[in-house]
Amino acid sequence: MGRGGRMLFVATILTGSFLLFLVQPLVARIALPRLGGAPAVWNSAMLVYQTLLLCGYAYAHALARVRPWLQAAVHLAVLAIGALFLPIGLIAAGLPAGASPAWWVPWLLLVSIGPLFFAVSAQAPLIQRWFGLASGGDPYGLYAASNLGSFAGLVAYPLLVEPLFALRLQRWGWSAGYLLLIALVLLCASRLPRAGSGERARPTSAPAKPWRVPHWIALAAVPSGLMLATSTYVTTDIVAMPLLWVLPLGLYLLSFTIAFAARRDTADFLTRVAPITILLFGGVIIGGFNTQPFANLGVALLLLFMAAVALHTQLYRLRPAPDRLTGFYLATAVGGALGGAFAGLVAPAVFDWTYEYPLLILAAGVLVPQVYLTGWLRDLWWSDALRRIAWSIVAATCALLIAAAVFDPTGRFGERHQGFAFVFVAVIGLATIGRRRAYATVLVSALALFGGWRAIELSLDRGARTRSYFGVYTIRDGDGRRELDHGTTVHGIQLTGNATRERMPTTYYVAGSGVGQALQAVPALYGELARVGIVGLGTGTLACYARPGQRWTFFEIDPTVVRIARDSGRFTYLRRCTPGATITLGDARVSLSRSPADSLDLLALDAFSSDAIPMHLMTREAFATYARVLSERGLLLVHISNRFLDLEPVVAAAARAGGWHAAEYYFQPSSLDPDASPSQWIAMSRDRAALDAVTGGDPDWRAIVGRPGVPAWTDDYSTILPLLRLTPGRAG
Repeated sequence: MGRGGRMLFVATILTGSFLLFLVQPLVARIALPRLGGAPAVWNSAMLVYQTLLLCGYAYAHALARVRPWLQAAVHLAVLAIGALFLPIGLIAAGLPAGASPAWWVPWLLLVSIGPLFFAVSAQAPLIQRWFGLASGGDPYGLYAASNLGSFAGLVAYPLLVEPLFALRLQRWGWSAGYLLLIALVLLCASRLPRAGSGERARPTSAPAKPWRVPHWIALAAVPSGLMLATSTYVTTDIVAMPLLWVLPLGLYLLSFTIAFAARRDTADFLTRVAPITILLFGGVIIGGFNTQPFANLGVALLLLFMAAVALHTQLYRLRPAPDRLTGFYLATAVGGALGGAFAGLVAPAVFDWTYEYPLLILAAGVLVPQVYLTGWLRDLWWSDALRRIAWSIVAATCALLIAAAVFDPTGRFGERHQGFAFVFVAVIGLATIGRRRAYATVLVSALALFGGWRAIELSLDRGARTRSYFGVYTIRDGDGRRELDHGTTVHGIQLTGNATRERMPTTYYVAGSGVGQALQAVPALYGELARVGIVGLGTGTLACYARPGQRWTFFEIDPTVVRIARDSGRFTYLRRCTPGATITLGDARVSLSRSPADSLDLLALDAFSSDAIPMHLMTREAFATYARVLSERGLLLVHISNRFLDLEPVVAAAARAGGWHAAEYYFQPSSLDPDASPSQWIAMSRDRAALDAVTGGDPDWRAIVGRPGVPAWTDDYSTILPLLRLTPGRAG
């Protein structure tokens, strides 16, 4: 086969992979306003993609057993059937009442894009197989091209497609690319051997040893699960948006390109370094040092990338002969789907904390090739007897370190001296590289020492922690107060001891806060029958501003939060203050879009996923929904307290675009009030007098008008990029 023929196959693989991974952020963009901004939504989507990819690879593997001309005919028919579902998009269906998003979101994606994704997903293994039949050459190099195309699709969407094209054009552009792909596949099919040479489609090399296939599956499963666990980690506290979701996926795909490249220098070097990276960075990530969130972001992404390159390099080293290529890729797809199912479905149902993350880090450490960086280290393990003695010493030392941290948390190896413990563990760990059992022992110790044992301690405290589709909730008791944490962020504190204390608003919601002042002004503004809506239930603290005759509605996406705040008995704000309040389950934006116009007098936005505000609640389209449901003189309160993001220009731009009057109040509590937290609230109204009734001439309320030239966020998330400054907010 000449250069032109090879380029045809490369172009076909690149086009198919580009379309396959362009569709993922495109569909996320379409789905985000409908499904909400939780990281679990992306994990559900990824689980669907991996399942469809597995089905596509199984189809390609089965098709490779028949004559080449029949392969071409069947595949072109499948592509033609997929074309019936163009233009690409989601079916018009909302989350039914009472439906579990863990199952409904995958179902929605499956019926909407399943046939198209399935047809395209078979491209990489099938076209590589055809290339081997047509040329007799090694097709594995084309897998690097496949993943390069996938990576290009992910990068192209936020950088080019989304900023330059409206959503309608994006959908039709993808559809045109699909038709181009059919034409390229037809040209590739014309290069296949003719009838009568079908025997070349059957494998002639020896089958893989029985243990080899499970090894392939494990090597593929761990990076896949680690990619989803990293996605959850990096979006829980910062912001849940497709751009951050695709970063781990992009690095995961890039690792395939490096691992399967013809030039081996980069892959071999990164594989040697990977055990060090996993050892040093694994404990840092599990420790969750929240004072350096963006350093943690970089560490988490680097850890994923290094582990994925090393494991995929090992996959490449264990690859079979080209005539068994489709079976090999089927095994990797099985591994990818199993890793995704573990991180996306099994772990949230089985674990009450994100235990899948340290478990996957540990599995990566066990599976990566253990290669010495220098020859002299090999001499440290010159005999079996010495190795056994050394491993016993390592195990005993690690056990003593963990015991010292658990039983003497203020000691040399406790939480206040983790730097010393980190150096100590790192030195031991580096000496064990090359000896898998000793290395795994040190890695387990690092994960336990820098956060794992605290997680286990909470899990053993029955009722202290709950996990749902939307995150991990922890309840802590002590010093006459009960605290609810979501992820790493406090979501409410209730004082305990007597009925008076239990009715006192605390944290971000005290009487002196922006929302406290606004809710106290409601009776004077709207009378005794005022209608109040709260987006985000938390512990229900704001309920204690309710007055007899008022009608209160809470909008909450997570049924687990409702159980904690209303049904568990652990928090009593709702029971004591608004026992008749309505709680509307589901995404607040969707629920409000179904609410009648002019149905609320005050609406407070207090929705957080850990410390991240769901992006789709902060767009211009969302604020238009709020304006519709509020009365003409209605008030909108937006909670923008945040450790990581400066959200003031975001709300200011939305206020300017929607014709709102807006003022910001930054509340800094007195040191004499330990139960109050700094908070940052913005009050908005289309009626100046209503806003003035809240601010009351108080100079601490500062009018905001937005920055000239700064656009409001829209549901086209590319408009967020100029405003998304990852800088600390004023409160959190």
